[in-house]
Amino acid sequence: MRVIGCVERVAERGPMIILSHPTGNSVVRNTLDAFSAAGILERYWTCVCWNASARANRLLPASIKTELGRRAYSRPVLEKTRCRPWLEAGRLLAQKLALSGLSRHEKGPLSIDAVYRDLDRRVARDLLQRPGGTVYAYEDCACETFGRAKTLGMNRVYDLPIGYWRAAQAIQKEEAELQPEWAATLPATLDSESKCGRKDEELKLATQIVVASSFTQKTLSLAANVTAPVHVIPYGAPALDVRAEIPHRRTRSLRALYVGSLTQRKGMSYLLKAVEALAPHVELTLIGRPVGPCQPLDAALRKHRWIPSLPHAGILDEMNEHDVLLFPSLFEGFGLVLLEAMSRGMVVITTPHTGGPDVLDRDMDGFIVPIRSAEAIREKLEFLVRNPGSLIEMKHAARRKAERLTWASFGERLIAVVAPNKIPALP
Repeated sequence: MRVIGCVERVAERGPMIILSHPTGNSVVRNTLDAFSAAGILERYWTCVCWNASARANRLLPASIKTELGRRAYSRPVLEKTRCRPWLEAGRLLAQKLALSGLSRHEKGPLSIDAVYRDLDRRVARDLLQRPGGTVYAYEDCACETFGRAKTLGMNRVYDLPIGYWRAAQAIQKEEAELQPEWAATLPATLDSESKCGRKDEELKLATQIVVASSFTQKTLSLAANVTAPVHVIPYGAPALDVRAEIPHRRTRSLRALYVGSLTQRKGMSYLLKAVEALAPHVELTLIGRPVGPCQPLDAALRKHRWIPSLPHAGILDEMNEHDVLLFPSLFEGFGLVLLEAMSRGMVVITTPHTGGPDVLDRDMDGFIVPIRSAEAIREKLEFLVRNPGSLIEMKHAARRKAERLTWASFGERLIAVVAPNKIPALP
């Protein structure tokens, strides 16, 4: 399926970068924009994409426009885009109709795994028409693409957005034993041996590996047969909201916010215990949906302010109204929400298992606490409650840091890795 109004263009400077991602997200969009602006994007393969400036967009209900807006790209990227929409469209429809059997993990004909594998096969076929240059692909959607690219002598850049799967399984199995009432929210152990094997094959075939945090890089020490260089390139922050001003003093209870899936992988039980120890001095807002059935989580959602879902702009608006972001994740790739919160002048409390150590100046614009430590989270929250002047200083420091950590700088660092004249000789 071609994007309406899309004009195929042949790169004037020979084969460049073909990038694929099934669903797209803000990181992918910023990556594409950087490659396009540098003139090195040959083609972008995805499943569903939408032209936000199309006339039909004005006729759609607001809810549908919001959903399609998540799959929208800039005009220069749209002109390079090819789509593979049918499985992904079916998966989204099955979700809306609550037909869970069709999208069952790995086995369902409309599962996310089926969508990823289908796009992987399609991109691999496309490479036969465009030999040479570089392919840039993401975890779970690169195995066949990289296999074909290797036979064609192409560079193969692998983007690993979260830590290595063996490390994920180890920490989540351990957590399920420590917190059995939260075990249903820990899905990492569901992946089959064949799926994990494909992940290992992708890593083995890569000629370059891109990760967003030092933590993700460290987890790769558990992977065998990985010889490609690993580049740590932290993500960028959104533009500052000039309308939002940080107050000169705190005039209310400390307002804490959590954004993300409601799972114990994110350290939810420790977060909740810390906040409850400081009631009523700390007010908590939770934005996200539960991953699995969990009685303690259900009780917390009744007790605290809970918003199941918001569009990205709505989340940023909520951040303007809060003082501190709680993100005590046990296992993460980076946590883009960290930089989003900092751009809104929020103090961050997170762990070493996120991108926090790569972007925070400890105790200046945020705090790094050990994983699984409700007490450490409580201590940092209590410090902010008792020291409102320090809170205001840290909020300003967080926003200044976010102003420096831009998507433009992310793009520059990434291009330095993937541009053809920067990539070392193939093994």
